[in-house]
Amino acid sequence: MFETLRFAAIPPEDEALRPRVRAFLAEHMAEIPLQARARTWMGGDADFSRKMGEAGLLGLTLPERYGGGGRGPFARFVVVEELLSAGAPVAFHWIADRQSALMILNFGSEDQRQRYLPGICRGKLFFCIGMSEPGAGSDLASVRTRAARAPGGGWRLNGQKLWTSGAHVGDYAITLARTSGTPEDRHKGLSQLIVPLKAKGVTVRPIADVNGHFDFNEVFFDDVDLGADALIGAEGDGWAQVNAELAFERSGPERIYSSLVLFDAWLAHVRDHGADQARERLVGSTLAQLAALRQLSIAMTAQLAEGVSPITEAALIKDLGTSFEQALPASIADDIAAHPDEPVAPELTETVIQMLAIAPAFSLRGGTREILRGMIARGLGLR
Repeated sequence: MFETLRFAAIPPEDEALRPRVRAFLAEHMAEIPLQARARTWMGGDADFSRKMGEAGLLGLTLPERYGGGGRGPFARFVVVEELLSAGAPVAFHWIADRQSALMILNFGSEDQRQRYLPGICRGKLFFCIGMSEPGAGSDLASVRTRAARAPGGGWRLNGQKLWTSGAHVGDYAITLARTSGTPEDRHKGLSQLIVPLKAKGVTVRPIADVNGHFDFNEVFFDDVDLGADALIGAEGDGWAQVNAELAFERSGPERIYSSLVLFDAWLAHVRDHGADQARERLVGSTLAQLAALRQLSIAMTAQLAEGVSPITEAALIKDLGTSFEQALPASIADDIAAHPDEPVAPELTETVIQMLAIAPAFSLRGGTREILRGMIARGLGLR
């Protein structure tokens, strides 16, 4: 399966972006506390996103005629790596920049490209993705949200989505719906529609996590009337489009770096108090895993740069990456508990508690571990 994932290096012209990104982050993140930074791409700030757009750091992979940077996936990889390492509040623009813009670019009409892409590049249009549903979860082929043809050629949308990240702050939701056939048809008859979240009949209900944060939402569609131009691509092509989209979502550094800000804070604590053998092993094993996973992600980015959509490989990297970032807060908590006589900064203690609470979601968002392993098994010909 991995014969296509050859060793790859980030091109020098893309590495050259790092000083510019670091200077931007130094200017705009000085006052953000550790707990907020540790939430990385789950924490949003609309003003920060607009400033990124003004700095030309959004839409890097989009053509210049739509306001983008006209660059390849490695340019975005460098920017994303720096953002996540610093814990930048990027949630508002994250999904649009990572996948929605590419969906519209690759499958949308020219009118849709002209209408949405420039706003995404400026950090002024925010998207979310309506995929998971009650009773379906990550089994996207079982979605029951339905869009029926309406008089005049438009669509009437009914259904419900669950765990929709960012819907409470988004402008649009790219929504997977059944436009023909029945759920028993599984992969047939699915389509994607661009749904304005302020449209009549759309209700967004935020879901608080155990820390009191509102990242996830329920979204209800009750007789939502959409124009014919809401459809992305051809009717019934939604399954292929979703799989292409998820390759972008599952292979990036955000599936590796969600606990990195906490790790850096803990390393600072270790430098102040000293490292015993157990700590040395934890630091060494963490860095070794991080280096290997990062190289896999770079190799995946090289495939995307060549126009390949390696769906199975992306699923495996996402499974490995989220397992790594999920285990790290628990390992750090165990280390702190093993050194009860050491004073621990309150913000580090609070951040460890926060990350322990949200870490279970790491293996849920973007596809559950069970779904991903089923995909991997099929890719290997085992089922």
